[in-house]
Amino acid sequence: MYSLVSAVNNVLWGHVLIYLLLVAGLWFSVRLRFVQLLEFGHMFRLLKHSRGGDAQGISSFQALCTSLSARVGTGNLAGVAIAISIGGPGAIFWMWVIAFVGMATAFAESLLAQVYKVRNSNGEFRGGPAYYIKSGLDSKWLATLFSIFLLFGYTLVFNATQANTIADALNHSYGIPVLNVGIAITVMVGVIVCGGLRSIARFSELVVPVMALVFLSIAMVITLLNFSQVPALLSEIVRSAFGLQEAAGATFAVALQSGIKRGLYSNEAGAGSVPQAAAAASPKPNHPATQGYIQMLGVFIDTMVICTCTALLIMLAGDYTGIEMEGIRMTQEAMTTHLGGIGGHFLAFAITVFAFTSILGNYAYAESNLHFFKLDNTLGKLAFTAVFLTMILLGTQAELKLVWAMADMAFGLMAVINVVAIIRLTPTVYKVTMHYQQARADARTPTFTPNAVKVQGELEMDVWSLRTSDDDVALIRKR
Repeated sequence: MYSLVSAVNNVLWGHVLIYLLLVAGLWFSVRLRFVQLLEFGHMFRLLKHSRGGDAQGISSFQALCTSLSARVGTGNLAGVAIAISIGGPGAIFWMWVIAFVGMATAFAESLLAQVYKVRNSNGEFRGGPAYYIKSGLDSKWLATLFSIFLLFGYTLVFNATQANTIADALNHSYGIPVLNVGIAITVMVGVIVCGGLRSIARFSELVVPVMALVFLSIAMVITLLNFSQVPALLSEIVRSAFGLQEAAGATFAVALQSGIKRGLYSNEAGAGSVPQAAAAASPKPNHPATQGYIQMLGVFIDTMVICTCTALLIMLAGDYTGIEMEGIRMTQEAMTTHLGGIGGHFLAFAITVFAFTSILGNYAYAESNLHFFKLDNTLGKLAFTAVFLTMILLGTQAELKLVWAMADMAFGLMAVINVVAIIRLTPTVYKVTMHYQQARADARTPTFTPNAVKVQGELEMDVWSLRTSDDDVALIRKR
């Protein structure tokens, strides 16, 4: 099984996705006039008014926290360690690059998720790549294929990687049997997901910001105490990225591949996962681009901030070269070096919470696709939840290499379909973005209506108001 999965990954990550993701990120960066730079401050201003939702959707802030709950987990703590152990310090540089260009990709896919969102059987918003591929590109077979890959990844694989990491961390720190950990995680997840997406969003809204701030505060203190070493480490990261200073046997190609692979797994830009959370929101102002800005901020927080802090913690600890892939244990040893015994305890707690919230985020992503297959009924949700919880328990028993390899394969297959789709939907992304920015330039509150912008394909008629405002009519005539 590992050989088969590795063969698929060699094609996906060695010859396809590295170039596809970079090209997509550059394409949207240029096409949207480097929105991640010129509109950087606007992302934070929108965050001030992002706490309010309604009966149909969660708030923009809850959608951000839900996406961060899925993002901030093993990719930030274990994934960074794996990137360094395989690709050397230079892998971190390529994580930064893919995050920077990926911010524009994340903006595009989250905007599209809002444009083409639908209502489920309870009247709540759902959406994502399967929905905008079907409605925007009129390609039901491709939408179905994406949805199958997503359900495979988020129902069977990704929650197993998170559970595996929690079990390994607690077993390494306290000797707790992995089976006991698996049972405890399964029960706690089961209790929370019974409340559906809103329950997950409320939990994420409370837990994710607090844990992120605590982790970042500790990382910043450690970095400041060792600040004299930071310039040399940053120089090493850049030099190693281009093969000028090889470490751990890593070459330029290995650093590039490892950095982009782990960067995508961490920030998920372009993979088509975050749009599930983005579509569930009722943004303020009520415009698809609003959620694009909010989710773009998620990529920045995930990779530029949290992953960078983890990398510095590992490198400041000293010996990080020539180490075989150990995942979370490498990060645990680094934290123990800095803080003594309490460091290992803190990181064990941090990875447990981060990975636990990631499992909840995974559930939210997969559950949003049940509507696509008309399975968002009582029986369908019960069967889905039973399979999801079973995979958590089995994941704690799995071999690390195989679990991560399967996660890479599922992510890669999703990303290929999603990136091709959003590039084909570029005209819609551009028009909706310009509509939002023009409203701001005219000192109007951006409000989206189906008649205001000519989008590709068809929209769900009961989601967006059919009434076009006078301002929108004037803007259309002006164009």
